[in-house]
Amino acid sequence: MNVRLIGVPMDLGADRRGVDMGPSAIRYAGLADAIEGVDHRCTDHGDLPVPGPETRDRTGGQYGDRAKFLDETREVCSALADEVAATVADGRLPLVLGGDHSIAIGSMAGAARDHDLGVVWFDAHGDFNTPSTSPSGNVHGMSLAATLGLDEFADHDWAHTDIDPENVALVGVRSLDDAEREAIVDAGVSVYTMSDIDERGLPEVAEDALAVATDGTDGVHVSLDMDFLDPNEAPGVGTPVRGGVTYREAHAAMEEVADHREGLVSLEVVEVNPILDDHNRTAELGVELVASALGERIL
Repeated sequence: MNVRLIGVPMDLGADRRGVDMGPSAIRYAGLADAIEGVDHRCTDHGDLPVPGPETRDRTGGQYGDRAKFLDETREVCSALADEVAATVADGRLPLVLGGDHSIAIGSMAGAARDHDLGVVWFDAHGDFNTPSTSPSGNVHGMSLAATLGLDEFADHDWAHTDIDPENVALVGVRSLDDAEREAIVDAGVSVYTMSDIDERGLPEVAEDALAVATDGTDGVHVSLDMDFLDPNEAPGVGTPVRGGVTYREAHAAMEEVADHREGLVSLEVVEVNPILDDHNRTAELGVELVASALGERIL
C-alpha cells in the first residue's frame, strides 16, 4: 500500500483551541516510520493552508453564529476534497491528519467522487447536528449531517455526497444532543453505543459496522476521532467524554479495519489536541492505532 499523508491543521470547527497542532504532533510521534514498519510506502504531502480564526469573522457566514466559520470550512474542505480525490485516483491511500472533525466533510467528499462509499465513524459524538439544531454552532459537530445533505446542507454541494445513510455506522457513541438523536434515528444510520460495546464486545461491533459500510459499496472511509477512547487513555483530545473505549479495545477495532483494508479508500485521524495532552501520549496512541489499521499485529 502507498500511503499519502495530508495534514489539515484546522481548529475553526471547535471552540477549544489546540487541535490545529494535531498534524504536527502525530507526525512527531513517528507516523511515517510506523507506516513503513508495516511494509507500506509513505509520502508526506505536508499541510493544506488553513486561515487562522484571528483573521476571520466567525459569524460572517450564511448562518452566522449557528455555523461558525462555515465559509472558511468550505474553503478548506473543498481543497481537501480535491487532494483526497487526486490521491485516490493515483492509487494511493489518503491518510488525513486533523485538525478538528469538520475536515471529514472534505475527506469524504473527495473519497466519494469515484466510489460508492460506506463510512465507519469511530467517535464519542454523533456529529449529526445542523445549523438549526446545533447548541454551539461548531461545525465539527455537523460533519456527518453535512456529508449526508441534511436540512440546510442539502443546498451545499461542496459538503454533501451521494453516501447512503444505510452504509454509515457510528461506533462508540456516548454523547448526543436531543435533536441530534432524533435526526440520527430518522436518517437510518447504524449506531453502536458504548452500551452495545459493553454487551457485545468491540470486535463484534466493529465487524458489524464494517459489514454495514461494505454492503453494496465499493469502498470504505474510516474516520477515527481520538475521543472515541476514554480520556484516561487519550487525554489530549478536543472534546473528551468519560466512558470511552480502552487501549486494547481501540486496537481491536483497528485490527478489524485491517481485516477489511483491501476496501479501504481513505482514513483520517482527528481531534488530537497537544495542549491538553500528557507528553504527546494521545498522538503516539493515534500512531499505534493507524499501524493496527494498516496491518500491524503482535504475531
